[in-house]
Parts: sequence; C-alpha cells; structure tokens
Amino acid sequence: MEQKNEIIIEIADEFSKLCPNYRCIAIACGVTNTLHDDKLWREIEDVSARLRSTLALEAINKQPNIHATRMVYKALGKDPNRYRPSAEALMRRVVKGEELYRINTLVDLINLISLKSGFSIGGFDRNKIVGDKLTLGIGRAGEKFEGIGRGLLNIEGLPVFRDEAGAIGTPTSDEERTKIDTGTKKLLLIIHDFGNSSDLLPTAELAEKKLREYAGASDLKRLFNTHFSGFKATK
Repeated sequence: MEQKNEIIIEIADEFSKLCPNYRCIAIACGVTNTLHDDKLWREIEDVSARLRSTLALEAINKQPNIHATRMVYKALGKDPNRYRPSAEALMRRVVKGEELYRINTLVDLINLISLKSGFSIGGFDRNKIVGDKLTLGIGRAGEKFEGIGRGLLNIEGLPVFRDEAGAIGTPTSDEERTKIDTGTKKLLLIIHDFGNSSDLLPTAELAEKKLREYAGASDLKRLFNTHFSGFKATK
C-alpha cells in the first residue's frame, strides 16, 4: 500500500473569521480494528446508563460543548435542531433509551469519547484521504456529501473538512468515501472544540488511552491547532 505522508490541517479564513474560538486536536496513529469488543461495549453501556440517570433530554443541548457547537451552527445559518451535532444526536439516543448502533471497534470507541465529552468527533481512514492536506471551511450550496448511513446530506452552512477530492467530514456526519471499516490500518481522528473548552486536552488524552487499549494504537501523533497557522505534530 502507498505510504501516506503526515497530514497537514489548515483553517480557511472564511471559517476563522466567523468562528474565532474554534480549536481542534487531531490524532493520527496506526490501528488494528475489529468488528466488536465486549469490554468496550460494556464501558459504553455503563456511560449510557449514567447519562440516562443523570441527564434530562431537554438539558442535552445545554451541555457546554454541545451548546458551543450549536451556537456556531446558528452563526453559520444552519438549524442545529435539523442538523444536530453528532455528539448531541448520540446523547439524545442514549437518554431516550435507544441502543447505539454497533459498527466496529474504532467507531464505537469514538462514540464513547463523544458521549463522555460532548465533543463531536470525526473519524477517518487516513489511507482513503486524497492528498496530504485537510482544510476546514464552510459547506457550499449543492456540494456533494454522502453522510455515513444518511445518504446525500445538505452541508451548506456546516463546518466542513475537505481533502483534495472534496468534503469528508462535518460535526454532524462524516462522508462515506473516507469512512472507517474493519480494514482501516491508519486512523485520523479530529476532536472539534467550538467554545475554547478546557475539556479539549483531557479528551484527547482519553482518546489516546482508549485507542491504545482497544485498537493497539502505534506511532501515535497528536496534531493540534493554536492560532489557525497550521498544526504541530508531537509524539
């Protein structure tokens, strides 16, 4: 398989001007994915039970990291009740007593971190990303985007990451073209923070811990944004 270079992530001016508080941490690593992990699923069930016992449905959109995402959607002219951030959609499903879909270990792991933090998290197969750069901008009218399990999605006004071939991820849904499956060997995970939250770094650390525990993460690098001037890689 072709060796991929380290990814570069940029923030477009159109986005940074409207969303000056946005930050993210991207995690790149080698992984071994599996169809299911019983221990991980028990952890998801424990978190789900705790959320159901402590969080009312109408309070979900007031959780700080979810609320910050919703406010950015509104600033960009997108209705967050129609295009819910993925973390909010997950939490609503859990609090309503609906079981989460079992996809594969990496996707389930990302859902666990999102439930714990309230951050929407993008997960991509690095080997399916075209080129060595992702740019965060704003979705355009008529821009093609096939959401995973959702069909064609109107991403106009949504924050969107693009590679050389087009849009691959929003905080509402990721694109079929770069989705994670059991053949994924290289992962790129992006934690979206729209509110300059103190939770961002601890969430990245938790994600790295769980990636090592459940997906045998190797050659793990953390790519983080500070002043919209690109990303710095650390071991």
